[in-house]
Amino acid sequence: SRLSFEMGFGDLKQGKGLEALNSFLLTKSYIEGFQPSKADTVVFDAVTKAPDAKFTNALRWYNHIKSFGDQRKKFAGQAKAVDAYGPIVSGKAAPAKEEDDDDDLFASEDEEEVEKRHAERIAAYNAKKVNKPAKPVAKSMIILDVKPWDDETDMAELEKHVRSVEADGLLWGTGKLVPLVHGIKKLQITCVIEDDKIGTDFLEEEISKFEDYVQSIDVA
Repeated sequence: SRLSFEMGFGDLKQGKGLEALNSFLLTKSYIEGFQPSKADTVVFDAVTKAPDAKFTNALRWYNHIKSFGDQRKKFAGQAKAVDAYGPIVSGKAAPAKEEDDDDDLFASEDEEEVEKRHAERIAAYNAKKVNKPAKPVAKSMIILDVKPWDDETDMAELEKHVRSVEADGLLWGTGKLVPLVHGIKKLQITCVIEDDKIGTDFLEEEISKFEDYVQSIDVA
């Protein structure tokens, strides 16, 4: 059998160890707790150089800790051995494989290939999320007929009140006065609404509040 010298993250100079660190930092900003500590200093020193860009979380953490410069030596906490940090692993030596060293070399190559495919899948998934087209916004153009009480109603003021109705997903368009009977005119006004946000019930309810000017509202 052979002894294993892997740390809690594995060998942080190799891709497998950096992958473990990257996964560990997916939901964490620091190795321990919610602020920089000696744990970050110890693991940072074990990494020795900036991780490859494909290890997004590990690289973010590395650059952040690096920015502290000499202040890393003053981080709070008690420094421990590097294998005391990271994912929980067995404290025993890794079991030796039955195969000889030549077979183990091939096994390492297999692990690297699996790691490569895993990284490619993650990159492809992230690219798919970024390039996913936005869902088109469904819109409708509405024509409203707003009728006044009589021919003495100030139609300019009526239109002003109608246009004062504002909401997310509502855009007022053109308006015109259309003759009804006995000199009375109605306001015919268009608007564009986003179907998921605005409905005709909302428009009718809001415009009906101007009861001094508005007798009725119809959707043309």
